[in-house]
Amino acid sequence: MKIQFNTDKNVAGSEEFKASSTSLISQELSRFSQQITRVEVHLSDEDGSKDGGNDKRCMMEARIAGMNPIAVTEKANTHEQALSGAIDKLKTSLEKITGRLKHY
Repeated sequence: MKIQFNTDKNVAGSEEFKASSTSLISQELSRFSQQITRVEVHLSDEDGSKDGGNDKRCMMEARIAGMNPIAVTEKANTHEQALSGAIDKLKTSLEKITGRLKHY
């Protein structure tokens, strides 16, 4: 499973953050690693340099072999919180889809 990070111009994506996030994503989605070919993480700050609540956005897209991609979005006060929320949403979506596949 390949994990790719994309950030907008308002987000300084440090290598340390990317490394810890990659580890967290790999760990949390490990049970789906055989089905997922790639996970794309898009981080953005919707308010730019202005202060605001819930302006950090994380969109995650999982590419499953032979299927359409699954995308989820989470907004929070920090990128870490947005990433964590997006991972939870993605796991829920993947559980539903892989559960359906088992019944066919």
